Amino acid sequence: MELYAVIMAGGVGSRFWPRSKERKPKQLIRIAGENTMIQDTVKRLNGLVKKENIFVITNKIQKLRVKEQLPEIPEENIIDEPFGKNTAACIGLASVLVKAKNKEAVTITLPSDHLIKDDEQFRECLSTAANFAYKSKGLVTIGITPTRPETGYGYIQFDEDGVDKNIHKVLTFAEKPNLATARRFLESGDFLWNSGIFIWRVDTILNEIKKYLPDLYEGLETLEPSINTPDFEKQLVQVYGQLKSISIDYGVMENSDNVYLTKADFYWNDLGNWEAVYEISDKNEEGNALIGDVYTQNTFGSYIFSPRKFTATIGVENIIVINTNEALLVCHRNNAQDVRQIVDYLKMNKRTDLV
Repeated sequence: MELYAVIMAGGVGSRFWPRSKERKPKQLIRIAGENTMIQDTVKRLNGLVKKENIFVITNKIQKLRVKEQLPEIPEENIIDEPFGKNTAACIGLASVLVKAKNKEAVTITLPSDHLIKDDEQFRECLSTAANFAYKSKGLVTIGITPTRPETGYGYIQFDEDGVDKNIHKVLTFAEKPNLATARRFLESGDFLWNSGIFIWRVDTILNEIKKYLPDLYEGLETLEPSINTPDFEKQLVQVYGQLKSISIDYGVMENSDNVYLTKADFYWNDLGNWEAVYEISDKNEEGNALIGDVYTQNTFGSYIFSPRKFTATIGVENIIVINTNEALLVCHRNNAQDVRQIVDYLKMNKRTDLV
């Protein structure tokens, strides 16, 4: 069994505006620690996946920075999609590229911008999932034990009777719930958070795509003969121009009866917005996380990021302040999810210098 990794790195991270922009999005900036998020994603695969077996799927705008940040990854393994077509197309493309190298490879598909601690447990979990995926030809995902009734994550219901060591059959997928439903999920004990990490054989996922997303499969079949030829980019543009935008969860995982999960025993956070960053940050006695040249008075429970400008706050609480050279964000922590609306507004008004 040979392991490959597919890192999905084409997102914009609009809820991290103004630090995250199209040219340098969330996965390419330092949010938690000394490395960027994509560098940490590659680093935690050390000892499990060879560098030459790691593929990164990104876009034209971000490709150069990805190559700069990941010099250890072969340049030909960093692929830019001509258009963003959601995760099914991204995973389908990566699968045919890996198939060209090894038809029976097991791929670990993971986002580039999640925070994971306990790297050793993470690798052990992936190894367990990969062994099962190889033997069973099943689709395996990683479920995270929920710690709170979170409305920002999808959920997976599983059969408590295991089919193998720490492997359970998946019963249903649930979209992001409202608070009452999230509480019910938490109380039931048979729902886990959906991590968005997948482990499967390339032949297995391509068969499932053929079954449930035949248009995508047809496009991939058209593309395959041009892999490793000068015609590849031209063919990729043609194929992608005809694809529908659909997620792998909605297109395949929710339809297939061949889906399993392994329970994670490591810390996981998808760091979806500034509120999530506040939660994981070190805080002072007033509950403030302060980065940069900051003065506070009667300020509580706030996240203030201002490395290049002096910033002062007086008499406020539970706010987020992100102060960069180009823009200033001030919002209540409860509204952290709404930051993406600023990006929509800026795009609508053609303020491309700020996005």
